[in-house]
Amino acid sequence: MTTAAAPVDDTALGEAVTFTSELIRIDTTNRGGGDCRERPAAEYAAERLAAAGLEPVMLERTRGRTNVVARIEGTDSSADALLVHGHLDVVPAEPGDWTVHPFSGEVRDGVVWGRGAVDMKNMDAMILAVVRAWHRTGVRPRRDIVVAYTADEEASAEDGAGFLADRHPDLFEGCTEGIGESGAFTFHAGPGTALYPVGAGERGTAWLKLTARGRAGHGSKVNGSNAVTRLAAAVSRIGEYEWPVRLTPTVRAALSELAALQGIAADLDAPDFDVDALMAELGPAAKLVEPVVRNSSNPTMLDAGYKVNVIPGHAGAFVDGRMVPGGEEEFRETLDRLTGPDVDWEFHHREVALEAPVDSPTFAKLRAAIERFDPEGHVVPFCMSGGTDAKQFSRLGITGYGFSPLKLPQGFDYAAMFHGVDERVPVEALHFGVRVLDHYLKSA
Repeated sequence: MTTAAAPVDDTALGEAVTFTSELIRIDTTNRGGGDCRERPAAEYAAERLAAAGLEPVMLERTRGRTNVVARIEGTDSSADALLVHGHLDVVPAEPGDWTVHPFSGEVRDGVVWGRGAVDMKNMDAMILAVVRAWHRTGVRPRRDIVVAYTADEEASAEDGAGFLADRHPDLFEGCTEGIGESGAFTFHAGPGTALYPVGAGERGTAWLKLTARGRAGHGSKVNGSNAVTRLAAAVSRIGEYEWPVRLTPTVRAALSELAALQGIAADLDAPDFDVDALMAELGPAAKLVEPVVRNSSNPTMLDAGYKVNVIPGHAGAFVDGRMVPGGEEEFRETLDRLTGPDVDWEFHHREVALEAPVDSPTFAKLRAAIERFDPEGHVVPFCMSGGTDAKQFSRLGITGYGFSPLKLPQGFDYAAMFHGVDERVPVEALHFGVRVLDHYLKSA
């Protein structure tokens, strides 16, 4: 076995496309509430890992909700291991809304179509293609690499990464860092400016359940303790609240690099620094940082009453809250104030915020791998507004980076592909991703 830096072969490039298409055809729609079955996709991945000389294990917390884990032994047994992970489930898609059937996996005009094309069966396929290329050519990485395909990322992760981290930590022994979804894609910030945001942080998840209690009664009577009124007032306050700016190290680094690339003088430590004014100057690139300079709270669901002439005794609502790293205390205190004395709130689902160092050797290698294959591209750190399985794996002390490389053409709206209609990925983007992953994983 060797650690030669020879590029991946044409077989690997072709397999990345084929595997993406075939995985899309396996319907792993996650409707929430346990309504999903990832096992067929897990079996697909496990068979191809086994054919590459590995010994994948398949694990389930709930029948049909299958995870796959395999370890590739490196040449340096003293080196820390690296986790490479991707999820197998996808969000629902309504076929009538799509140009092509969302589970066709059709390859048309150099583009692979279907649910999961970017979120994230493309990454799943690229990992398979790289691992199999190594097996054909006798390549071994320097450090152990643990490959994990997870269930349930599009819901609670209780049957996926959460289950693996809690019940099977031994499979990740030695892993100190990991790479996963949502990062290293081309973001066109203007003519001739191709950015590659690499994930180095995630806001924490704070899905909230609100409950207002009052006095039930007849709809025709005066009622000063109306639960619906109390709930509506609290929801309005939460939805209209303007959260203060809280710049984390990752976001500060992103703002500094984006400003420097565009020749904008920005002193983030100045007493009168105005982040919103800077983002106005950044133009399209502001989309990378706008959602993550503050906590956020968006009311999303209401539940009250059962008859128009009956004032209910209680009313409920749900809020999608997100917390910047280090922002949970402020989030809790603010929600206590905004809900007031007549409305209770609790976490319906909560996950930690994450932050990874951007001045680390790992980030430097991620940057170098992208720039090797797109010398004109500019890698910038990126904090995700949502979350990934990296949150669950962080319980094991694994520092996560968002790194699913794709080189995308001008006009391709990557963000709109996530959970959107007509999700698709260019074939050439997959080829680029395979080359970058191969190079990084051999040098990691």
